[in-house]
Amino acid sequence: MNGGNKRVYHRLGGPTGPSDPKQKVCFHWRAGRCNRFPCPFLHRELPPPGHVTTSTTTATSNKRVADESGFAGPSHRRGPGFNGNGNSWGRFGGSRAVTKTEKVCNFWVQGNCSYGDKCRYLHCWSMGDSFSFLTQLDGHQKLVSAIDLPSGSGKLYTASQDETLRIWDCASGQCTGVFNLGGEVGCMISEGPWLLVGMPNLVKAWNIQDNADQSLTGPVGQVYSLVVGNDLLFAGTQDGSILAWRYNATTSCFDPAASLKGHTRAVVSLYVGTNSRLYSGSMDNSIKVWSLDNLQCIQTLTEHTSVVMSLICWDQFLLSCSLDNTIKVWVATEGGNLEVTYTHQEEHGVLALCGMHDAEAKPVLLCSCNDNSLRLYDLPSFAERGKIFAKEEIRSIQIGPGGLFFTGDGTGQVKVWKWNTVPTAASS
Repeated sequence: MNGGNKRVYHRLGGPTGPSDPKQKVCFHWRAGRCNRFPCPFLHRELPPPGHVTTSTTTATSNKRVADESGFAGPSHRRGPGFNGNGNSWGRFGGSRAVTKTEKVCNFWVQGNCSYGDKCRYLHCWSMGDSFSFLTQLDGHQKLVSAIDLPSGSGKLYTASQDETLRIWDCASGQCTGVFNLGGEVGCMISEGPWLLVGMPNLVKAWNIQDNADQSLTGPVGQVYSLVVGNDLLFAGTQDGSILAWRYNATTSCFDPAASLKGHTRAVVSLYVGTNSRLYSGSMDNSIKVWSLDNLQCIQTLTEHTSVVMSLICWDQFLLSCSLDNTIKVWVATEGGNLEVTYTHQEEHGVLALCGMHDAEAKPVLLCSCNDNSLRLYDLPSFAERGKIFAKEEIRSIQIGPGGLFFTGDGTGQVKVWKWNTVPTAASS
């Protein structure tokens, strides 16, 4: 990643020598925000009476380094319809109190927490009572950059920066196939029988019904985002172009159709709205609005101050997120131009957005942040419903049938979650 967008988090640990019984644990360290060096207080928990601290457990507790990773933002194409009042955005968003327990216990992760149920930190990967963790799919060795469930296939497809594509049987949860693609996957979507994979300098099109495949050339650099709209396949590329192909049923090939120019840096997010609009987010910090009728840019939005990582639409609203720590909600004015109607602040950069309905058919926003967490918010209030945690950042989110949703993180793990009761079917 260029332009100062590298995100490397390094939190220093405390002393490893014997504890002074008069010494206190740093309150700011517990809250995760101590910036004093050296700090006069302990940057570790005091052991319980009779507990012997070994050098191994101390070193484990003091390790607070999250590795950096490159762009591979998902392309979320469809979200459930949302009918709401634009004036009520964020009405209750500021009322949530952050508790000190909103952190996964490092000892528990390593399998050796001696506090058990009395530990002040979480011994689970989530907070919230409206959804549950079902299972974990292991196999990828690097960041999971895309997850997709082609309609009617009964299969889950996951792709990774480890250059592989994995196929999972939805009934058994078993991996039924691994394909080495020969390049890092930046994004992946499905449309009809086609699985479309964005890679360096090409888009791989694979027909999962007859196993025919094609390589769509033309992109320069990594393909970070893919979306289908108005019978066209759009690809956001590293050089700032948006390339378009049209499927030719006669030849069973994808023919080049257009190249949309305007962004000055990589296009990392694309979304097609219901109003014949294509929205593109870029590393140049802007969002461009394109007419699908003539493929012309009709508006450029410049309110974000860092990379626009993800875009989704909900009814008349456009939601965008950025590494500038904000989610912005846009609504069209009487003149047709989009303006910000609400800005939600996060403590960390926002990596991905996804929308779905909960068990009571209420709209919920899934929001992945740069602190290795995914937050679930009610809309339009932005009242928090829960959190999901991971060892590294969650870069891919996908909705499944029957209240299922999937998350993929930087370690290569894919987790399966489910709303506690089956939600009402949401409109597309």
